Amino acid sequence: MKKVLVFLLVTQLGLAQQIFKKKQSLLGSPFEITVVAKDSLEGNYFTNLAIDEVKRIENLISDWIPTTQISKVNQNAGIQPVKVDQEVYDLVERATKISKLTSGAFDISYASMDKIWKFDGSMKEMPSEEAIKKSVEKVGYQNIILNPKDTTIFLKNKGMKLGLGGIGQGYIADKIKVLLQVKGCKSGLVNVSGDINTWGKQPDNKSWTVGIVNPMNKNKVFATFPLDDSAVETSGSYEKYVTFNGKRYSHIIDPRTGYPASGIVSVSVFAKQTEIADALATGIFVLGVDVGLDLINQLKGIGCIIVDDKGVIHTSKNIDIKKYQ
Repeated sequence: MKKVLVFLLVTQLGLAQQIFKKKQSLLGSPFEITVVAKDSLEGNYFTNLAIDEVKRIENLISDWIPTTQISKVNQNAGIQPVKVDQEVYDLVERATKISKLTSGAFDISYASMDKIWKFDGSMKEMPSEEAIKKSVEKVGYQNIILNPKDTTIFLKNKGMKLGLGGIGQGYIADKIKVLLQVKGCKSGLVNVSGDINTWGKQPDNKSWTVGIVNPMNKNKVFATFPLDDSAVETSGSYEKYVTFNGKRYSHIIDPRTGYPASGIVSVSVFAKQTEIADALATGIFVLGVDVGLDLINQLKGIGCIIVDDKGVIHTSKNIDIKKYQ
């Protein structure tokens, strides 16, 4: 895909401030980086740094690329521990902490699930109870053995597999933000397939904003939120689902049971870091409206908006939605 570079020229306090955007398909998903810079040279420099950082991390944590450290961990499941970089070790350790926090509703060992549910229209009947039970036999974050002294990761059981899809994109967004700030980029917005993190202000001194849509009426934004040095992630099942006996089953599977999550069509989590927003959004989707909101209401500095399968909007106690409508 060709790199696209556009800019908007705004004059503020006599200084030329420009917004530069670059879009690419990375990690098999849409990626967009927006930066404020003084000229096209600086804009290109910042956006290229961001794209290089995505590729660097992808070559560490992707479970699709056979040579990455995570793939090596998967290849040695049930055989031996694998030494990884501190960065990879720390990410996996944080992921297991979120698994504990969500009682296993979020679990990076979900990648070892047998893919018995199909959401491409080919499924005509539900999988059997036995097949569903068998599909999650190898899942279980408790069997990820971490050794901090040697920074090794060991998957206890053969056939176990880690997949960082539910946290990795958020992690990448956070890393890009930190990197660009260190390199002198004072303002920007990074969007890794819906994982959004921001810093600084737009050239007109306004906050970066994000619109939240109700999936039941996708053309209508029901609330617009300012993002001031903060992040948001939205998980949705409104495009990938199956219906059996009048019940809607989403493509987000509960890794504890093998059954698809139901009752929710969209979860948006607001936090300081995209990584935590990313992982929690998946966990809440699985936990459901009541348990999910109860968890978020106990976490400082984190907010949540849930749209259930009836189109009803639920918010955590720290979000006054009327203020943003």
